[in-house]
Formats: sequence, structure tokens, C-alpha cells
Amino acid sequence: MLDGPFDVGSRLRQVRMVAGWSQRQLAERAGVPSSQISTIEQNKSSPSVASLRKILSGVPLTMAEFFEPDQPQADAVFHSPADLVDLTSRLTRHAPGASGDRTLTLRQVGNARAHNLQILQERYAPGADTGVDMLEHESHEGGIVLSGEIELTVGEQVRVLKAGDAYLFDSSLPHRFRNIGDSVVEIVSACTPPYL
Repeated sequence: MLDGPFDVGSRLRQVRMVAGWSQRQLAERAGVPSSQISTIEQNKSSPSVASLRKILSGVPLTMAEFFEPDQPQADAVFHSPADLVDLTSRLTRHAPGASGDRTLTLRQVGNARAHNLQILQERYAPGADTGVDMLEHESHEGGIVLSGEIELTVGEQVRVLKAGDAYLFDSSLPHRFRNIGDSVVEIVSACTPPYL
């Protein structure tokens, strides 16, 4: 796991240049405006989980590969908390005009791609959100809320889930997770095939 600040802009530029693409070419492949690639690479904006995942789909590269290029061994059976792959804590998200921790943290168990199954420990600080852009991908996902309350939107359905509540849905439906409460939300989830 990398320590200290992570330069999302420099890493994105590095990934793009290794692929041999201009900002415009990556933007076209990912289906985003080229100005979005430019502002991220210059660290003028911090992408949401949904935005970064959409950009990385144009490479293609998972968020685990983006943040942790040295993936865990595929044959590892047991994983300590220090072994979990940090996918998002370096994407600090703050609501406009808000103060305090608005962080969304996703930590992955092992090498998801090798097992075709992504298991995540999710933490949403009050106000944390996967992003205004809804997530959509070809897989299925489910999870159990361990603590707190999370608003989950799946297609036209919206529900606030509390500790003990669970969800399971087709991830090709537009979806979004948002902590609208005052306490931290903890979730354990799974997705197959892996998306992040």
C-alpha cells in the first residue's frame, strides 16, 4: 500500500502516456469531455468514484490497478486489514461549502480480477457520495449495511438502508450510494464480475 499523498493527476497522465494517447483520445475512449481529463491531470479537480471509473474504463484499467499497481498474489487465502487494497481514500470528496471529513473509502480483499469476484469494505463519512454521475456496469452486486444509514438509488428506486439491511441488484441499472446521515456508514459488499 502506498503511503502519503497520492497524485491522481500525475498517475492518470502516466497511464495515458504509457498507452500512447492524447488527452482527447483517452476522453473519446472513455466517453468523457477532454477538459475533464485535463483538469484531473492538472490536479484542478478531484474525480468522483464514478468519474474516475468511467475514465479508467477507456484504458482499460481497474481502480485497484490504478492505485496499487502491485496487486496482491492471486493465491493468497487470508488477508489482514493492512493487506486490503485501498481504492479510493486518496480521492477526498468534499461537498460544496461543507467542512469536515466527506470521505468515501473502498478497500478490496485480494486480487479481484484473478477471482472474478470483488469483495469490498466500504466506509462513507457523513455527506460522502459515489458522485452525481450514476454508476452503471455489467455485473451484479450486493451487500449488507453493518452500521449507519445509506441512501441507495437503483434505477427509479430509492431507499435508506439501516444496519442489518441488505441489497442485491443488476449493476447495469444506474445506481448511487450516498450518506445523508450524521454518522459513518460501514458496508461489506461483493460484485461479480469486478468493476472497480
